Amino acid sequence: MRGIAILGSTGSIGQSTLDVVSRHPDRYRVVALSANRDVQGMLEQCRRYRPELVAMADEQAAATLRELLSAEGLRIEVLAGPAGLEAVACHPEASDVMAAIVGSAGVLPTLAAVRLGRRVLLANKEALVMSGALFMAEVQAHGATVLPIDSEHNAVFQCLPPNFSDGLERVGVERILLTASGGPFRERRLDELRAVTPEQACAHPNWDMGRKISVDSATMMNKGLEVIEARWLFDARPDQIQVVVHPQSVIHSMVQYSDGSVLAQLGNPDMRTPIAHALAWPQRHSSGVGSLDLFDVARLDFEPPDLTRFPCLRLAFEAVTAGGTAPAVLNAANEVAVALFLDKRLGFTEIADVVERTLGEFPHGEAVDMEALLAVDRQARTMAEQQAAFTV
Repeated sequence: MRGIAILGSTGSIGQSTLDVVSRHPDRYRVVALSANRDVQGMLEQCRRYRPELVAMADEQAAATLRELLSAEGLRIEVLAGPAGLEAVACHPEASDVMAAIVGSAGVLPTLAAVRLGRRVLLANKEALVMSGALFMAEVQAHGATVLPIDSEHNAVFQCLPPNFSDGLERVGVERILLTASGGPFRERRLDELRAVTPEQACAHPNWDMGRKISVDSATMMNKGLEVIEARWLFDARPDQIQVVVHPQSVIHSMVQYSDGSVLAQLGNPDMRTPIAHALAWPQRHSSGVGSLDLFDVARLDFEPPDLTRFPCLRLAFEAVTAGGTAPAVLNAANEVAVALFLDKRLGFTEIADVVERTLGEFPHGEAVDMEALLAVDRQARTMAEQQAAFTV
């Protein structure tokens, strides 16, 4: 039986993880959970899974949860803030840590699990976007195992040979092909994008995701962040990664080989599939997802991404090519801009404007250590807020 800790258990990935875990009570035990401020959601999870430890990022939420658990006679330790998140990631009985906190807040607790040599199921792409070289160096130094949860990277992982870490070219890999649905605005008239609302941006045609990730999918920044993530997960050069728009979201990604072969991983668009794959790896077990019916799918379409429609994807390629702190600046500016858009204080097309101006004006350097990167993250957020105020 494996002990499971989940960072971000009340979010979409966290809930899907718990669904898969629940299907295999003989294999997994939930030992620690964390959330931001969803007290009711965490209370319900505590009632059902009885973890030993929970943490809330928000101090007041932790205090409220502590009172509610005590009133119900549930003896579960409740911690708060960054130290609480790290305690969840480092729970002594957690062999597997699901890193599903969205944004930069998930980087340090994920890194703490890596430094203990744990098996990390990585759904927090910002850990690699912000600190790819440093993060992977820590993985190597501490003998941790990182298994990708993003459906695209999990698909690539399944299509690569086991010895891909010897070097992609040495094992015959020419390119990694990351598929993208194109989001809800793939065919929307360009002159209509400025008036897009948060509700429209969050209505993804294929996937059920959180609001921030849904907006990133609509701008294709999510795919740009995945390009940066793939660069570090698979030690790939930016020119070895190609984005392919595939509206059906049936092929989750592909790997092209030097012998002319292209291997693809297919499945219904449900995050429980990559979660179950990572939990059971190197074996397999049921995920709760139905089998793909190819006759029902009937057709598979592919097209190149329109960088005029999706400038955020272009900016991500520019950032990963520049290297150093540029990806961290890109991520910070995007988080600020998306939050302002969701708060209806910034237009949809202005998200890319804020990110591009912040990238252009922020002085880039080398990523020397995590402390320096976190300082860059803070400074870039301040600059992005200033750029957004200028835009408005």
